[in-house]
Amino acid sequence: MPLRLIFMGTPDFAVPTLLELAGHGHEIAAVYTRAPKPGGRRGLALVPTPIETEARRLGIPVVTPKTLKTEEALTAFRAHQADAAVVVAYGMILPQAILDAPKLGCYNLHASLLPRWRGAAPINRAIMAGDAETGVMVMKMDVGLDTGDVAMAERLPITDAMTASDLHDQLARIGADLMVRAMAALERGGLTLTKQADAGVTYAAKIEKAEARIDWSKPANAVLRHIHGLSPFPGAWSEVTLDGEAVRLKILRCALADGRGEPGAVINEQLTIACADGAVRVTELQRAGKGPMKAADFLRGTRVAPGLRFG
Repeated sequence: MPLRLIFMGTPDFAVPTLLELAGHGHEIAAVYTRAPKPGGRRGLALVPTPIETEARRLGIPVVTPKTLKTEEALTAFRAHQADAAVVVAYGMILPQAILDAPKLGCYNLHASLLPRWRGAAPINRAIMAGDAETGVMVMKMDVGLDTGDVAMAERLPITDAMTASDLHDQLARIGADLMVRAMAALERGGLTLTKQADAGVTYAAKIEKAEARIDWSKPANAVLRHIHGLSPFPGAWSEVTLDGEAVRLKILRCALADGRGEPGAVINEQLTIACADGAVRVTELQRAGKGPMKAADFLRGTRVAPGLRFG
């Protein structure tokens, strides 16, 4: 029989998993998500999370507790009488009592190959570190930070063309299928758990805006991975003087290119910028207050001559 599940998630990344679980006939007793936040025009309206929007469309009850650590929250959670809970980027710590409430446990979808990149920003950090591959894993949760036993995994190569947005979308789709397979195995009583390795643990710290400035004194591949790992948010940026004015540009996409020069120097009219070793050609960028645009469109309206310096 299909499982009776509690689904706990918040951002876009979690939506495919919710849809796949519901589409495969599992009964979603309740959806837990973060409370709506002010947003929209002038920030006056409360904007629901992507998961709340989908849950309400599907007619699933939505719960937005401020904490799960009270007896009242535990009682409400238990009242759903769920077989298991599925957790995807929920954004709130689950205490032991909550983890113990579903009779089959709580299962998290995490966007890395654990134990590498435990924590908040595994997609960004994998790209920025130059990793050749990443993936998604389903683990049975414990009270540690992404330390639970692993049930299933899918691997995915990281190419130099991938941005964090690209990787996010691919892993969200792969992860949804993986969680459906994991819940099918759990339903049959055939889900095997394996302890994580003690070696190779790394932590994916939250992305800070202070680390978004591009350091052109690094090799071209490191610059490219830094740019793509922060695209589109918060966006890696650099300053350049255009028409006598200092302008901040976010660089959203680039490609490795031939050429050399002083780090940060433009070396041709195709917006190729020298790094410590090699160069990158900017293919998509965003000027402050403007929308993203292709470099070719930017160059039609802005003269960027060789010798101009980014810093």
